[in-house]
Amino acid sequence: MLGQNDTHHVSYKEFRRRIIQRSSSEGPAESTPLDTGRQCEPSFEFDTVCQRLELDSPPRHHEQAQRVLHGNLQEKALVGGMSHCGAVTPGTFTARGQLATEPPPEQGWVWRAAVQEHENAQQAGSDEKRPFAILDKPSFSQQGKSAIKLAAPSLLNDYYANLLDCSCNGIIALALGSCVYLWNSKTRGLAGYLDLRPRPGQAYHQMQSISCLSWSRDGTALCLGTRRGEIQLWDVEHKQNMRCLPSHLSVVRALAWKQQLLSSGSVLGHIHHLDPRAPTPLVGAAVQKEGICSLQWSPGDDWLASGSTEGHLRIWDSDITRSRQPITTMKQPSAVKAMGWCPWQRKMIATGGGWKDGELRIWDTDSGTCVTSANTNSQICSLRWAEKKKYLVTGHGLPHHQVNCWSWEFPSLTPIYQLAGHSHRVLHLAIHPDSTHIFSAGADQQFHIWDM
Repeated sequence: MLGQNDTHHVSYKEFRRRIIQRSSSEGPAESTPLDTGRQCEPSFEFDTVCQRLELDSPPRHHEQAQRVLHGNLQEKALVGGMSHCGAVTPGTFTARGQLATEPPPEQGWVWRAAVQEHENAQQAGSDEKRPFAILDKPSFSQQGKSAIKLAAPSLLNDYYANLLDCSCNGIIALALGSCVYLWNSKTRGLAGYLDLRPRPGQAYHQMQSISCLSWSRDGTALCLGTRRGEIQLWDVEHKQNMRCLPSHLSVVRALAWKQQLLSSGSVLGHIHHLDPRAPTPLVGAAVQKEGICSLQWSPGDDWLASGSTEGHLRIWDSDITRSRQPITTMKQPSAVKAMGWCPWQRKMIATGGGWKDGELRIWDTDSGTCVTSANTNSQICSLRWAEKKKYLVTGHGLPHHQVNCWSWEFPSLTPIYQLAGHSHRVLHLAIHPDSTHIFSAGADQQFHIWDM
């Protein structure tokens, strides 16, 4: 990076040239695993600079308005260029959403059967590292809850990523590196996976990876967000790419469904509301000052909650065409990444604090106040509600890397039991729709199945 004294004397053009030149000659920065050594459109090159400045150092107040203005201008240009990504016939659009009037690109996601993954693992000579391979015989926790440990190789150790979800049909989607694996919780078998095909001679670290994913509410479509700002929509039943939406010009951190509407949040603080059925999908947008790390519509679709890296929990009105300002804002001392609406108390929402905080809180979104809290003395990485059990489940980091189950009867929040088995922080949680099992994925690159 440029020296501090030089930044005041170097023109922006020269500054931008040096950043891009340095990015292409070195590996990706640790805090921003971005593609390097490739040709990019100017908008993506400039956005790479924005992401580095945003993530490596907090923005100054006088820079904020300029950054938001720049993002809005880019979004307006993006809206005008999205009409070509209309409803598609599978295979007629590239992974970038471009018309395949020429031969298809050398890189893009393809569906592969589970047998292909098994053959690849055998050729590599390491069956234990095959995704969802059984690592241990079922064990039992102190509370008598059984646990099955499966392999989750290449799981990104990123607190802000959202890489695990369970559909209403019990199908697990788990992103491992640049692939997304689908695992059937009923048959306990791998259904298949989406594989990112690299260009010839391209190194693995140069391939884009998944930053978030989310099932549609009916379980028929899987939505993927990438670190290059793309959103892929897949028809899982027919194993076909339904649509590519070049929604953001920065990392897509969170996805949330409202019936057929899809909302996405980026690391630069932009919220986009997309209707995949429309010729021009972007139907609404909002901007907040900090990066977004969580996003969720309330059970009745009345409000949208967004969590920021700076600890703000914002509640937005359901009118996506007019809601440019949040109706309520709440603050906690750490990032609001672990977040979830209570299914049976629809105006209540739970958040978990990071390693500087460790507090589990339940908020009343009407009054904007915390109604109850519990100190967990550990980082809360993930949070899910088990509706049929009326439990709240949290995944933790240091010091014990455990999964905790809580009972909440207003206003009391009571721990029920603790599940230990991960050796590193529990980054992601999912709950079976019948509330019979908890699924956890940890930084130890293991996927655990727990009886509830």
